[in-house]
Amino acid sequence: MPDRVFNIGVVGAGLVAQTAHLTAVRKSRAAELYAICDVAGDLLRRVADIHRPARTFADYDAMLDDENVDAVIVAVADEFHAPLSVKALEAGKHVLVEKPMATTVEDAQAMAEAARRNDRVILVGHEKRYDPGVAFARDFIRDEIGELIALKHWYADSTYRYSVTDTLQPIIESSTAALRPPGDPKGDRQRYYVLAHGSHLFDTARYLGGPIEAMRARLSTKAGTHCWFIEVAFADGCLGHLDLTVAVRMDWWEGFQVYGSEGSVLGKVFHPWYLRAAEVQAFSARQAQFRQPLGADADVFRLQVDDLVSAALTRSPLRGAAAEDGLACVRAMVALARSVDRGDWVALADVTGGQ
Repeated sequence: MPDRVFNIGVVGAGLVAQTAHLTAVRKSRAAELYAICDVAGDLLRRVADIHRPARTFADYDAMLDDENVDAVIVAVADEFHAPLSVKALEAGKHVLVEKPMATTVEDAQAMAEAARRNDRVILVGHEKRYDPGVAFARDFIRDEIGELIALKHWYADSTYRYSVTDTLQPIIESSTAALRPPGDPKGDRQRYYVLAHGSHLFDTARYLGGPIEAMRARLSTKAGTHCWFIEVAFADGCLGHLDLTVAVRMDWWEGFQVYGSEGSVLGKVFHPWYLRAAEVQAFSARQAQFRQPLGADADVFRLQVDDLVSAALTRSPLRGAAAEDGLACVRAMVALARSVDRGDWVALADVTGGQ
């Protein structure tokens, strides 16, 4: 634990802050919830009454001017991630930004460059990397599975997910004065699903299988469901198949199968708000046995905060998604959209811009 107080300010007091980040900072033994910032005064007051920060701000620049703020969690709409993150980095603050890192490649690049220029840490909120089961699978793949042969990963949102989240989440405070992006970003469901769910799919696939070089995708839209089947070429020659479906008429369905020359890994990942570790079995051909971790601490959002503090104070490598990981994920999402449009392979190295 740090030998000094590490103060975090959260910008955005909406759903994701209330369900994940505010509680995570308060539970962390490495950080303090110093400030909350939101332009909606009524929302700010009600959320502050619950979480008791030392300070509240209606003006983001004023929070960044406070020298007691060490880091900022950017928990706002996707379209605001880049400008608010860059502003925090330029003010000398470390940043944890919600996924996706940005909505365009250019914005993600600008964020990464701002972090380098100001020598600050930027952590992208791909919280599944902190799932003990997923992390165990990654370590087994790295150390024991041998040469990677194939990776299958699926992420299927459920038609029943809102019944589940309404049960699991606290009552969400809201405000008509909350700042929203212009237009209707969620109106384009295809784009919205890729940003909201595809960002998880691609980051977990990269975390387990390594860099993605190219992809070829097909999209089916039937009965209000969007289903992408994605053929992936990993940099090491591993074959990949990814499935993104929103939404399936069944329970939440997320998991992976990885085959290697010296073993295999099977994983079932649970709905994120359960804070339940993935059930993972790894088979070692050398030992002729299965191994399955317990994964007792699966508070992924708190672990994410702890990682940010550790990296900021000790400059140790992040356990989670660094700027280059977030940028690669944005490239993958753009490549997915282009592949569907063209009906052909798209190399991620050719994705130098777009959204």
